[in-house]
Amino acid sequence: MSLRLWKRIKILPGITLNLSKSGISISFGTRGFKYTIGKNRRQTTVGLPGTGIYYTKRKTKKHKTDKDD
Repeated sequence: MSLRLWKRIKILPGITLNLSKSGISISFGTRGFKYTIGKNRRQTTVGLPGTGIYYTKRKTKKHKTDKDD
């Protein structure tokens, strides 16, 4: 089991700044739809408010590796 700690700061209606151990991200959206942009990840969440049912799709940045040929 892991423990998660984070802080959300409301910037404007529909825009929040998220602070956590893994870094800073910003979220845009309303209840039922949210788009989050972080350092190495983009995430879209769609759900039915009040039901606990939601779907999240994550897209991470791929890092280029340097190879010595």
